[in-house]
Amino acid sequence: MRKFLYFFLALSALQVSNAQKQDFSYLDVFDLQYVSDPQISPNGTSVVYRRMGFDIMKDRSMGNLWLIKADGTGHQKLTARETSESSPKWSPSGDRIVFSSSTDEGSEIYMYWVSTGKLAKLTQLPFSPSSLTWSPNGKNIAFSMNVPKAPPVIAKIPKKPKGAKWAEAPRITNRVYHEADGRGYIKPGFNHIFVIPSEGGAPRQISSGDYHHRGTLSWSKNGSKIYFSANRNDNWEYDFRNSEIYSVDVQTGAFSQLTDRNGPDYSPKVSPDGTKIAYLGFEDQVQAYQIRKLHVMNLDGSNKKVVSETLDRTLSNIQWDAKGAGLYVSYDDKGNGKIGHISLSGKVTKLADNVGGTTLGRPYASGSYSISKNGTIAFTHSRPDYPAELAIQGAKDKNPLKITSLNKALLDYRNLGRVEEVWYKSSVDGRDIQGWVVYPPNYDESKKYPFMVENHGGPILNYGDRFSTEMQLYASAGYVVFYPNPRGSTSYGEEFGNLLYNNYPGEDYNDVMDGVDHCIQMGIAHEDQLFVTGGSAGGIMSAWMIGKNKRFEAAVVAKPVMNWISKTLVADNYFYYAEHRYPGQPWENFEGYWKFSPISLVGNVETPTMVMVGMNDLRTPPSEAKQLYHALKLRKIETVLVEIPGASHGIASKPSNLITKIAHTVAWFDKFRTDKENE
Repeated sequence: MRKFLYFFLALSALQVSNAQKQDFSYLDVFDLQYVSDPQISPNGTSVVYRRMGFDIMKDRSMGNLWLIKADGTGHQKLTARETSESSPKWSPSGDRIVFSSSTDEGSEIYMYWVSTGKLAKLTQLPFSPSSLTWSPNGKNIAFSMNVPKAPPVIAKIPKKPKGAKWAEAPRITNRVYHEADGRGYIKPGFNHIFVIPSEGGAPRQISSGDYHHRGTLSWSKNGSKIYFSANRNDNWEYDFRNSEIYSVDVQTGAFSQLTDRNGPDYSPKVSPDGTKIAYLGFEDQVQAYQIRKLHVMNLDGSNKKVVSETLDRTLSNIQWDAKGAGLYVSYDDKGNGKIGHISLSGKVTKLADNVGGTTLGRPYASGSYSISKNGTIAFTHSRPDYPAELAIQGAKDKNPLKITSLNKALLDYRNLGRVEEVWYKSSVDGRDIQGWVVYPPNYDESKKYPFMVENHGGPILNYGDRFSTEMQLYASAGYVVFYPNPRGSTSYGEEFGNLLYNNYPGEDYNDVMDGVDHCIQMGIAHEDQLFVTGGSAGGIMSAWMIGKNKRFEAAVVAKPVMNWISKTLVADNYFYYAEHRYPGQPWENFEGYWKFSPISLVGNVETPTMVMVGMNDLRTPPSEAKQLYHALKLRKIETVLVEIPGASHGIASKPSNLITKIAHTVAWFDKFRTDKENE
């Protein structure tokens, strides 16, 4: 009788729980939170991290610093301030935390004393600081900051009368890189390295010259020098892919160059004993994709060697182990974020999986980690059913311990779409291609669902088995969603990623369509209910697909490149494409650039198509989207143009725009769903 009662109570609780659950919906986006930039204390007992969320009234992301013990106890907000806080760094002794935070006058450097909870603002800076880095003795902090320059003067105009309302002064530039998507016009100036006492005092600029000095900073063991990467050659504006490792003397400002090759060398890290420097980079072979390798050299730049030759993956976030016997690294493998260790002899050991979850819109590679002196790892851990949480993994542990549950109050009461990994063969050359399928909540195998292809951007990026608000919202709308990693995607090695050189779009199209056919064979896709979408490079692929075939009921082409000739010469990164994407400049290779332009196929398109773009997009400007829309209108193909005011290339950077993007895509596809005709 008692067993029956327990069973009845458990069943009732389960029924109540299921009844309370709702499908993931648009406004849930504003309730999501995630862990970012976890920094573990030197002794491994505590972690400070940035807790990210969204402000529904101001329509933006926000982040404050939180402190938690490594066992999951003592979880509390670091300060009482209700403003943006970021970039926390523990002092070498673990007694203080330096961080940057916004004020009414701009971002400043703050100090937090762990034992007392006291807080102090250390600076009054004219521009925002970055790359906060402690000196080994804890007495100084280095950082990078912009130093403005006067713009070039072409003409002098009369001074306007007092109170007169004249037009704004023109922007005048003579720089190669003069605007950036999401940022707009770049005011003249250069980033320089500064040093400030950790107890407060005047910041002192130690770098000089009209060059940028930014990225990772690393002090010498005795605190006399700072190592950094830069491009200080005279042709730096045009030699934009190149950088070298330098040192600068903290007292004299004297520079020493430690590397010298064609390609990027960056992210220097001085070894614990102060005798070696590890860094990332590669010799530029002029390809579409090259993996970043781990190098080590002596402090004076001698005895350079590659130590990651056996790992065919791009590396990032390198950290020396306490003994100086090797380095911890981040990398992606087959769409999944990893943390590994590479010894100085080149032995690779994988330590942790599932790093990511900090790009909530789409399931891109992301996330970060930090290491204590005893080898305890703190990292952002994500799976398809939750964004980044904080995980701890000891040096001898095989599995991590997830110590936060920031979304439990929301996601425990939401039905999410189940995510399934799929592999299939490319019809082009038999390569194994990976993708993922997201099923609608409460998926019923006996029913027929519309099938949506969601192409990733880049194209040299990767999707993976990570949480995605966009995929989940599509699934909640009743779609089976398929997102593949065709050739050109990262995390499958350099050769796979470089298959798009002078061949984009190319056989990556076949890889995507092979995935569609594979899903049809699985019985989860149906020929009369296929839809396609994607943004940026995913928009290019979507436009290419409907130009190549008529299999899709409808398409949403978001922020595409339609014409490589026009795009290459008007985008913010107009200088980036020649040689590494297609041979020569557009006027030197007109036929080649046109061959890979989706607009060349627009005469074949019969698919009803929504075209979407941010009106402030500088990466794939609105003129690109309008080429597709105008061409389809002239051909009398059913089409609409959705222009999102104020949005840059990252349309989903504002939560409301993310919702707008998904809602319009779903509304367009719903017009052509046969399973809704009788509703």
